[in-house]
Amino acid sequence: MRRVARCWLLVAGMMWCTDAWAGDLTVNLTGAEDVTFVGAFQRWDLDGNPTHEVNPKAKIEVPEVDAEARLVDGQWVFRGLKPGKYDLVILGENRLRIEGWEYAPVLEFDLFFPPTAAVADGAVRELIVKHIQGSRHYENKVEPLYLGGDRKNVRVLMMLIRDQRTSYEGEMPGAATMRFEIWQYDYQYGGWTKNRRTRVMHRVLLTRDKLRKWTWLWDARLGAIEMKSADMTVDYSLPKRDDRGLKGLRPY
Repeated sequence: MRRVARCWLLVAGMMWCTDAWAGDLTVNLTGAEDVTFVGAFQRWDLDGNPTHEVNPKAKIEVPEVDAEARLVDGQWVFRGLKPGKYDLVILGENRLRIEGWEYAPVLEFDLFFPPTAAVADGAVRELIVKHIQGSRHYENKVEPLYLGGDRKNVRVLMMLIRDQRTSYEGEMPGAATMRFEIWQYDYQYGGWTKNRRTRVMHRVLLTRDKLRKWTWLWDARLGAIEMKSADMTVDYSLPKRDDRGLKGLRPY
């Protein structure tokens, strides 16, 4: 744990400084012999707005993170993380990516839902999934991965893939696109309706042949890790690729 100075330039050339704590986050990985990278996203501000613009041509194998851990004596260590909530991402050999998330609000003044949130009413869950599956989309593969919420709002971690012909074919033959987003359904007037706003986490562009070889899974245990004013440690056991308990992209 260390103290760092933050300064602001005020009128008349005056400088105002405060002290803020920065801590180390250590990630202990089990079964991680093939891990090549561990990173951290600070995706959202306190109001749920994205902290960075999403790169529409990001590369699946190069996560655009806010912090990168270093391997120190068999542990992955983030040095000097400022206080806040982070989602971790892990890359492994042979096209493996595992990532955490939380359900960011899509409207102002709404609250975050943790990645462990669930939908208690099975009928509500089934209704929302059927609505998504029955709607028309630009993408030819649209999959709700996880749902979480309460009696008024349900948010969905969505995977959207278009591996049919796209407008990118001219610059990248065989191009495919994939997005991960947070959608929201609101309970209004006795029924559930999809909110028109969404929160985009990733857009990636790659060839469809490459896309179909990747495993990109989402794990609640890697999401919304809160750094405060002290060092902390996260223990994580890497799942097997065929572990069907996690959802996301698998080779097809």
